[in-house]
Amino acid sequence: MNKITQLFKIKYPIVQGGMIWNSGYKLASAVSNAGGLGLIGAGSMYPDVLREHIQKCKIATEKPFGVNVPMLYPNVEEIIQIIIEEGVKIVFTSAGNPKTWTTYLKENGITVVHVVSSSKFALKAQEAGVDAVVAEGFEAGGHNGREETTTLTLIPMVKEQISIPLIAAGGIASGRGMLAAMVLGADGVQMGSRFAASFESSAHDNFKNTIINTKEGDTQLTLKELAPVRLIKNKFYNDIQELYAKCPTPEELKALLGRARAKRGMFEGDLIEGELEIGQIAGLIHNVKSVEDIVTEIISEFELVKQQLQSPIL
Repeated sequence: MNKITQLFKIKYPIVQGGMIWNSGYKLASAVSNAGGLGLIGAGSMYPDVLREHIQKCKIATEKPFGVNVPMLYPNVEEIIQIIIEEGVKIVFTSAGNPKTWTTYLKENGITVVHVVSSSKFALKAQEAGVDAVVAEGFEAGGHNGREETTTLTLIPMVKEQISIPLIAAGGIASGRGMLAAMVLGADGVQMGSRFAASFESSAHDNFKNTIINTKEGDTQLTLKELAPVRLIKNKFYNDIQELYAKCPTPEELKALLGRARAKRGMFEGDLIEGELEIGQIAGLIHNVKSVEDIVTEIISEFELVKQQLQSPIL
């Protein structure tokens, strides 16, 4: 057992990212049943929908699972109360100040993890009393940090600054990637893109098929004036770039973005006008599989490569 498996009482130090429109109870429970930590993504759920997913997840698995809560979303107070009422014991917070909810959550017996994109914010999270941090590199899909620090440099930098457990995220979808992150100082890994391309993901099949056909260079970080987000290049992405050529104001960018673009793309399958969020590692994801097969493959490769590296490389 390592720090992450002990903290969450799970078999493998693998956390499934709480991705909007991908992470319903089916995905979260499947990851937990496979030995990792599944997370329900509250960011795309109304409070009553979140309650329903938590209740269904408790039926679908007896293993630990958690909820990811982006703190910039509306109804966050109601979401926190539902989490407490439903007896969820693990919460991952993101997109906000960890001081806001950490103490209250911990007073209610909840293990708290905060997602950061720099060693500066990792320290702030530690000072706020979180039990662990997820350090997410620039390669990650979806909303990203403004620092543009890659996982390869971020993990050792954060490790140097904090004493609490560290989970690496961004550009990890294989056993090799998991081993590399842990060699750099991580105690475990969080994977989003790999689990988005699973049978149990709540994403639309159109999006899943797009993920496995995404190549190197097909994603780009954009909309930095609003909230940086990594997208697959499609018509909507191209429309953003055409607007950038005119030096738009944040208000003009918001008008183009409109409402429910992410739902339209990832959940409803509109590959033209929808927002398609995925990480750079999609270029190494070539198939849609069950969560059980994904976890088995990751752990098998992790153990094989670890064994191979016991022989001298140089």
